[in-house]
Amino acid sequence: MTKTIALFGATGKTGRRVLDQALAQGFSVRALARDPAKIAVVDDRITVIEGDVLDAQSVDRVVEGVDAVLSVFGHVKGSPDDLQADGTRLILEAMKHHGITRIVTLSGGGLRAEGRDQPKLPDRIIRGLLKLLSGQVLADAEAHLELLKQSGVEWTVVRGPRLTEEPGTGSYGVGWVGGDSTTKISRDDLATFLITQIDDRQYVHEMPFVSAR
Repeated sequence: MTKTIALFGATGKTGRRVLDQALAQGFSVRALARDPAKIAVVDDRITVIEGDVLDAQSVDRVVEGVDAVLSVFGHVKGSPDDLQADGTRLILEAMKHHGITRIVTLSGGGLRAEGRDQPKLPDRIIRGLLKLLSGQVLADAEAHLELLKQSGVEWTVVRGPRLTEEPGTGSYGVGWVGGDSTTKISRDDLATFLITQIDDRQYVHEMPFVSAR
């Protein structure tokens, strides 16, 4: 069973929830942060490494000595177009260096699971808007997926719809775009599912879509 995880994106809105829940469930966490002061949680089980996901040395230090990797970093204003792909490449290189085989990453519902998703009209409209307004972000997500597919590790890409600040309910649906999926989920519930995937192998090499019931 996993004891220590590497967490990328710990200072983001979702990442902070993931960090809190990982600690609550007994994990130790090695977290990367450009500004360590943004991780305000005080706990002996947190090791914060100052650095950037695009810096190979920093990434390698975070991955050293862990059992699995959780990657929830994403684009913010001013991010390079290829942030997710380039960061994921460095993470995978560090995993290979240290013999780590399990990674769970976060992406959006615009990323398609071919043969699994059955998008309805609203889903197709949302994807069309994403391609129009954030085409490079979607292309970056697709590039990060290709890197995972070629890596030989046990990867899972968790996808979600619109994220809300509502309190978590502990109840959410897991499946594929279309079907019974909805168009939102709270960050709390998304974080809960992400944590479950560290040791759960049900969705290895899959892209489950998690949304509010």
